Amino acid sequence: MSRFLISCGGTGGHLSPGIALAEGLIARGHETRLLISMKKVDSRLVEKYPGLTFERMPGTGFSWNPARMARFAASQVSALRFCNHLIRDTRPDLIVGFGGFTSAPAAVAGRMHGIPVALHESNRVPGMAIRALGRFADRVYLPFGIRVSGIRSSAVRYAGLPVRREIVRLPAAQARQALGLDPMQKVLVILGGSQGASALNAWATAKLEMLALEGIQVYCVAGLGKAAPETVFHRSRMGEPVKAVFVPFCDRVAELLSAADLVISRAGAGTLAELIRCEVPAILVPYPHAASDHQRANAAFFERQGGGLLVDESALGDLHSEVMDLVFNDWLMRQFRGNLKRMDRTNALELMVADLEAMALAGSEGRAGRSVELAA
Repeated sequence: MSRFLISCGGTGGHLSPGIALAEGLIARGHETRLLISMKKVDSRLVEKYPGLTFERMPGTGFSWNPARMARFAASQVSALRFCNHLIRDTRPDLIVGFGGFTSAPAAVAGRMHGIPVALHESNRVPGMAIRALGRFADRVYLPFGIRVSGIRSSAVRYAGLPVRREIVRLPAAQARQALGLDPMQKVLVILGGSQGASALNAWATAKLEMLALEGIQVYCVAGLGKAAPETVFHRSRMGEPVKAVFVPFCDRVAELLSAADLVISRAGAGTLAELIRCEVPAILVPYPHAASDHQRANAAFFERQGGGLLVDESALGDLHSEVMDLVFNDWLMRQFRGNLKRMDRTNALELMVADLEAMALAGSEGRAGRSVELAA
């Protein structure tokens, strides 16, 4: 049995694959501990996993704003101190970081203690943590076809994003009934990522009646603090009631995506991995202020692979016509679903678990050998 410290907090896109990896490692008999942030989204998501061990660490996200940058720097020092104490107490065999502001302190502390470090990048444009720390890591997992200057080729493995085991495609009628939706009407799901998206929420509110006229139900996950739970009804052209549901957060991802005929979403890598796993076509609206415009790169790749369409936030005026062109086009939707099924052929979780097991074993054997030499 090996002990793994997984740094994955800050956003749902970091935390969800960390949970998936922990589940995979525990199933193989290993011990895991997950480092998460103090943010509300982390606390809300981990409620579903009482069997996992979580450690909340200090830290805030990076910003170019001088005041926020100062807070970021101070929080990283506190986080490094926290990680040093935790590593001394728990002695993990390997540290895994999924990017974001929780990864750097854990990776640096790991190197200080001589513990192997693996990093995972899920976006088509690698983030700051991976670019800064990748050259010092023992392993870096990257999306297929992506290269990062300064990272040794021997350290690189290509892998997608691990997806939690509960996220599988369910029968649409079953999923709709579980969410209180009409199994016979079309369903449009709107996602703004773990933080929500005000622009998509506003679009959904403005278009509810037009969508209802065509018999399209809406389920909008608006983001924590961005909307109160609400259910409203409008009428279709045939006079039937059509439901629209707004919730601040949804941790029933398999049911939500399986219920959908079509999804409108931001383009975080975690969301795309879940769309692929559940074979749901999507119209992606990249967050225009994402670091290095990485959501646009993610969405463009998804579109090239045939999983859906990319629409700029500046072109939301055209979004309604795009929805109407897709949601009733059964032939095109089948093509999208077939492409999504093809995109899900590689099991990233199995690849990572096997590789990390070998790394942890080699690292522990190396440390044991050094201890024998010192004792002699």
